[in-house]
Amino acid sequence: MNPALSKFSRVDLCHQPTPLEAMPRLSEKLGGPNLWIKRDDCTGLATGGNKTRKLEFLVGDALQQGADMLVTQGAVQSNHVRQTAAAACKFGLDCHALLERRVPDRDNDYETTGNVLFDNIFGTTIEFRPPGLDMNAEALQIVEKLRSQGRKPYFIPGGGSNEIGALGYVSCAFELLDQFEAQKLDVGRIVLASGSAGTHAGMLAGLHVAHSNIPVLGISVRQPKERQINAVYGLAKGTAAQLTDVPLGIESVQVDDGYVGDGYGLPTKGTIRAIDLAAKFEGLLLDPVYSAKGFDGMISLIQDGFFKTDKDVVFIHTGGSAALFAYETELV
Repeated sequence: MNPALSKFSRVDLCHQPTPLEAMPRLSEKLGGPNLWIKRDDCTGLATGGNKTRKLEFLVGDALQQGADMLVTQGAVQSNHVRQTAAAACKFGLDCHALLERRVPDRDNDYETTGNVLFDNIFGTTIEFRPPGLDMNAEALQIVEKLRSQGRKPYFIPGGGSNEIGALGYVSCAFELLDQFEAQKLDVGRIVLASGSAGTHAGMLAGLHVAHSNIPVLGISVRQPKERQINAVYGLAKGTAAQLTDVPLGIESVQVDDGYVGDGYGLPTKGTIRAIDLAAKFEGLLLDPVYSAKGFDGMISLIQDGFFKTDKDVVFIHTGGSAALFAYETELV
């Protein structure tokens, strides 16, 4: 463990370091910079994904507090809920999840296949909620109810995105910098899908603590640019403050909201194109909610000449391929 993180409770959930792989065929196809992909779809827990890094710290904190169950929330096809449910099983905890029917006009099996199938395999108890509610507030009400019944619930916000969970991507930032040095990369930018903000914020905080000036571009999958910037900055600032007295400036937060399309969880033509290109040229599976929208943003920006071609560009693959099964009719 990096010494900067040694004071925090942590459990072992993640296969790490995850690979940092070149994408030569796609780089040639797009005619832009050399592209690399950080394989955080390979973190190991329940088919992997970015939430596993966050859960190392969140579950560590839960166990330290004597919790006997985890309570969290997400959209119906939440990657976070799937990984939280698996982590709970690994440490003998119960798991209760609230799933928001956030994505409209889905097929009948949307609430039984993909991530929801895995939730059920892990024995998660599930409640569904209509769209538009404050889901963290809804989950906290459940926490209080369970506490009144004698349980010891530990609340994890959507995406595991708080100042404890974001430490997982502080750790990832340190890991990436070691890999850049080992592979002699000259990285001009890191690109990732920006959703509940924890991955984006943790990466910014980690680079800041490590005194790295590599810029991070978040491709928003849901929120308008200014709202996402504020969410990421608030969390990044708080996360960094746990590790350094040097303040993190809002100017470090870069967000592009041009690839959201009709809304969260609704694939665009660019989303489908990104899934197809990653599969056909690099044998990679992107998910239709997060990584493919982020990848679409990167592809489009390459075609617009946004990136310097003499610098390496690194995309963080946050996992989520289980959700592909819930979008079959739109993909094939």
